Amino acid sequence: MTDSPLHITVKLNAKLQPEHRHELFEDPLDALLESAGLGQLTGGGTALSDDGEVEYGDIEIALNDAASLPAVVELLEQLGAPKGSLIQRAGEPDQAFGVTEGLALYLNGTDLPDEVYEQCDSNYVFEQIVERIDGVGEICSWWQGPTETALYLYGVSFETLRERIADLVATYPLCQGARVVKVA
Repeated sequence: MTDSPLHITVKLNAKLQPEHRHELFEDPLDALLESAGLGQLTGGGTALSDDGEVEYGDIEIALNDAASLPAVVELLEQLGAPKGSLIQRAGEPDQAFGVTEGLALYLNGTDLPDEVYEQCDSNYVFEQIVERIDGVGEICSWWQGPTETALYLYGVSFETLRERIADLVATYPLCQGARVVKVA
């Protein structure tokens, strides 16, 4: 053990609302750190774009010993940390890590015919995606912006996620004009 803790920031390349970041990453990580005596979470935050969409999330950690850093990275990857995530610490280059890829599906919330919004349901889209990506990914968060609603999927590969939802995006009226974007 060192005399002072090693302070690191985990920059998660994930579009997660704060409650989803807590549930998926912070709570399990905090439990491991506490139970193993490795350190503790000291804070966290969410970076937002000008329109309020999550860009990434931070988790601040005080480790009792630098030797426990690989265990923290391993746990974050077991929890599904997206590719492009970073460990940041003073005086050291950023350390990239992550294993999952991300897909954002942006549903057009303003430009479709009124009857589409009246007759279709975004909950149906959500349920259909959950079924289609079972075993290869999951919907980890969502966002409702001024003109779009986004669902954030993370899984084994962007291409696999895209292929699994392609027929839904091509045929369900609420998915007209939807954007599919690789986010990790």
